Amino acid sequence: MDSESRPSPDALLRAARREARGKLKIFLGAAPGVGKTFEMLRGGAARLKAGVDTVVAIVETHGRAETAALLEPFEVIPRSRIDYQGHMLEEMDLDAVLARRPALALVDEYAHSNVEGSRHPKRWQDVAELLDAGIDVYTTLNIQHVESLNDVVAGFTRVRVRETVPDSVFDGAEIEVVDLPPDELIERLTEGKVYSPAEASRALGHFFSKQNLSALREMALRRAALTVDQAMLEHLDAHAVPGTFGAGERILVAVSELPGSEALVRVGKRLADALRAPWQAVYIETPRAAAFDEADKRRVADALRLAANLGATIATVPAESVIEGLRAHLEGMRATQLVLGKSVRSWWFELRHGSVVNAMLRSGDGLAIHVIPAEGGPVRARTAPAKGWGKPRDYALIAVAIGFTTLLCKIAEPLIGAGGVDLIYLLPVIAVAGRFGSRPGIVAGMASALAYNFFFLPPLYTFTIADPQSVLTLFVLLGIAIFTAEIASRLKTRATLGARSAHENAAVAAFGQALARASDWESTSRIVCAEMARILGVRSLLLCEQNGSLAIRASFPEGAVLGPIDLAAADWAWSRGEPAGAGSDTLNAADWQFHPLKTALGVLAVVGLSSEDGRAPVSADRAVLLSTLLGQAALAHERLKLEDELRAVTVLKERDRLRAALLSSIGHDLRTPLTSVSGAVDAIAAEHPDASTLPVARAEIARLRRFLDNLLDMVRIDTGRLEPRLEAVDLTDAVASAIHDLKMLLAQSRIDLKVPANLPLVSADPTLLHHILLNLLTNAAQHGGGRIVIEGKRTPDAVTLSVCDSGSGLPETGAGAFSVFETGAGTDRDRGSGLGLAIVKGFADAMGLEVTASNQDAGGSLFTIVFPEGAVIRNPKPD
Repeated sequence: MDSESRPSPDALLRAARREARGKLKIFLGAAPGVGKTFEMLRGGAARLKAGVDTVVAIVETHGRAETAALLEPFEVIPRSRIDYQGHMLEEMDLDAVLARRPALALVDEYAHSNVEGSRHPKRWQDVAELLDAGIDVYTTLNIQHVESLNDVVAGFTRVRVRETVPDSVFDGAEIEVVDLPPDELIERLTEGKVYSPAEASRALGHFFSKQNLSALREMALRRAALTVDQAMLEHLDAHAVPGTFGAGERILVAVSELPGSEALVRVGKRLADALRAPWQAVYIETPRAAAFDEADKRRVADALRLAANLGATIATVPAESVIEGLRAHLEGMRATQLVLGKSVRSWWFELRHGSVVNAMLRSGDGLAIHVIPAEGGPVRARTAPAKGWGKPRDYALIAVAIGFTTLLCKIAEPLIGAGGVDLIYLLPVIAVAGRFGSRPGIVAGMASALAYNFFFLPPLYTFTIADPQSVLTLFVLLGIAIFTAEIASRLKTRATLGARSAHENAAVAAFGQALARASDWESTSRIVCAEMARILGVRSLLLCEQNGSLAIRASFPEGAVLGPIDLAAADWAWSRGEPAGAGSDTLNAADWQFHPLKTALGVLAVVGLSSEDGRAPVSADRAVLLSTLLGQAALAHERLKLEDELRAVTVLKERDRLRAALLSSIGHDLRTPLTSVSGAVDAIAAEHPDASTLPVARAEIARLRRFLDNLLDMVRIDTGRLEPRLEAVDLTDAVASAIHDLKMLLAQSRIDLKVPANLPLVSADPTLLHHILLNLLTNAAQHGGGRIVIEGKRTPDAVTLSVCDSGSGLPETGAGAFSVFETGAGTDRDRGSGLGLAIVKGFADAMGLEVTASNQDAGGSLFTIVFPEGAVIRNPKPD
């Protein structure tokens, strides 16, 4: 088996790892209600009927009788019961399934979040453990739960799904799309087969609109096609099966040094977007690249840089010819579409060198080829440069080699005869061609032929040839010598290209290993500068933001200084995320060339490069190498930033834990003495009912009791112990109750009540809503300026309840007003705990309500509670 038909080792390793695990099958749907659970149970029933040991690990029927009927033939593993905040909740019993060890387990709702106290936080992690144990799994998933598609789905549905699965779960999985046209799904909704009629009515106006369902359906089909295509390619690689197999589109753009390569890249980008296919831009580097001038090299670099900016994978492939390199890369990538440029060449050039376009059209079976005419008129042909005729000392060595060979032939002639001497003369020809190139090799071949004629062909020691057969022998020797010299020169060129590619790959690998060993910002910066300077042969530095401006963190060699133009170019690269400085299109008068280290987190640093001679620091033919090094450096900085954020999050979690413990302790420890003080005040009031200090004492006790209640409420929010118990609430009664409880505090305020009695009931937790109103009214009384307006409104899609004061307004509006311990400044807010508004936000979120804060144009702050349409009760049931 030759190297080209050898199976991919990586594909074989992946296949071997999957053989040791169970097999996963995902029933993928566009939305709830398409029948994923139904199809999973039908598939499991077929496996059970075929004799496969199948159990139901967990299945949610959602009250559908036809789904429940499908459970009858299965063994159902009992669910585990977990005590969570006083409630017994049910989850899949992972240990019971592992102990039962069936051949196939049916696990519904792949993206489900397990209740706190389970072994894994997510159900897909439970499934991974089942697969590791060798158990096959059938599961269900909606397309909106895929992590990479979460933002896209939220963009057009306006609903962000919190339960997601990573895209890696699709690796090696079998996908079955459970498809249902939008019209049929909408009909199922209206018939009450998915949700209750009230819920279905709301769903049809929002998530389940026809346009949303059509978009979700397309995404599900495309994701399934991508998974199938990846699985097919991996199978082909593992079994060394040749061919394109265009089940999924893969696009390759071949760029060159000719004008118009950037147009090819843009065509490839448009094609990839239209087909939603992966694409790559490649430059085939051949020996003739040595003849390129700076303009040619710049066009190649610009085309590859443009492709990278547009989202393509870029590559430079060394090869002896463009056709060979392109064919090999197409086979390795298994591309289905090729974008080529067609330049205007003379017929004489195409006769000698052939046409890349024609060659690919003849050999591209199953390959769609897009030929784009080159810009401008005929272009000058670039051919591989000749090695030259060498130096005088080279010919001295050639003469010595021929003389030594002649001496050797004279010694060997008695043993092998004159007929075998001519082959020995090929040795110096091969050696000279490999060392000095084809032209000196041809000279060596001619010299060898003359020496053979002079010393070994009769008449000896003359250049006369007596025998006609000897003439033929001489010319054959000369032809073989020239051919051998040309072959040796080509092999050397190919070896040179391969050696350079191997050297660059080794340098990149060493660079990555060095960065992996670095664990802090300073050492990482030093490694980036030192290694990039060594590999590229330039001066380098790295800049990061410090105190609002860019500053040099490391340089090689040390002591680099930047001028005003250099700093402007560096700032451009930092703010715009684009290269700037020497050799670029922006601020090219600078001495340094700057490149941003950009990742999904943004621009993390800027690398500066400069050459000693003032030229562009990196030649165009090394653009791909530079891009790779910058990518490695950016990933290293991203890793450090994520590690810092993880440490910061850990500190915040510990701080929140301590804060919650402190608040809980204070709240409970102060409640007992407060009760005693309240009792003492009541006893004094019984003996001295007319004491002037009693109202003040009772007001301060009530204020302290509200403060302690806020502390305990904040602990409940922080620890997640809020469990809203929703019921129908009349907002008129809720407001009246809150005003009654605060009648002493509100005695000095004028209440303007605008809550209509005919407002519909809303679904809320009465206790939590009461606390929200208490905190909003307390805030308004303390900082409101004497007048408080409470207004309720019915809007087309919600019910709103607002509390407005006439004070100085909020120092910060929006989400910032609800921050914990946000007390404001310059008013009575300084005496507050800073917890009231944070509790308002926490309780509202727990009930699924929205609360906003803003300042009025006429002065004063406005807090609004929004009860969405789903929380509005239109036709309450009679008691």
